Amino acid sequence: MINKPITRRAVLVSGAAGLAGVGLGGLPPRARAADGLTIGIVYVGPRDDFGWNQAHAVAAAALKKVPGFKVVEEENVPETVAVAKTMESMIKLDGAKLIFGTSDGYFAPFMVDLAKQYPDVEFRHPVKLWNEGMPANLGSYSCYIDQGHYVNGIAAGLSTKTNKIGYIIAKPISVMVRAADSFALGVRKVNPNATVQLIVTGGFSLPVREAEATNAIADSGLRRGRVLCGQSEGHPWDG
Repeated sequence: MINKPITRRAVLVSGAAGLAGVGLGGLPPRARAADGLTIGIVYVGPRDDFGWNQAHAVAAAALKKVPGFKVVEEENVPETVAVAKTMESMIKLDGAKLIFGTSDGYFAPFMVDLAKQYPDVEFRHPVKLWNEGMPANLGSYSCYIDQGHYVNGIAAGLSTKTNKIGYIIAKPISVMVRAADSFALGVRKVNPNATVQLIVTGGFSLPVREAEATNAIADSGLRRGRVLCGQSEGHPWDG
């Protein structure tokens, strides 16, 4: 037997289906902010991961304090059809008009298909994957993280004592490869003799693999500093 945890959202979806079955029809949007905007935010891992997800969660907490905004969140949602179900329930049950899908694998086909199905809802993704011909209500948001990683590389290049620096990413996608390249360029700028060891874990929320990658770097002789683990955090091991 497989025991799945019962989540608040699963109960809501089940309840809505039950009421529809006895002839009450669909439920009206629940807990919509009065004359305001309801925002849905979906996380691939826990909100308290000390990294990518938590950065979004901190922003969500700040938004909740702004009059006229309501924020609904769901964490630990895999990059499967599960994210489509979560986002759709945010739209139908919570009345969300703006959805942030914060992980790479949420975009296609899930957010693309939902944007076609719900043209009056805005969908935003953290990687610039939108192309001509995709729905106009689908877009991206981003920040200047490359510059930050470049500065991190400069700091690592100046502080290393072994000229061996470790860097861990989740997936070899454009945004993470750019971050790794920016970091390496920062290292090279101040310390051309240093090398950067790159490890790819293969996923955004894989704590066991992240720990294994961390230990592998530590066992290779890099004993000081911190680790960059893709969406889990963004700091390099420094030897």
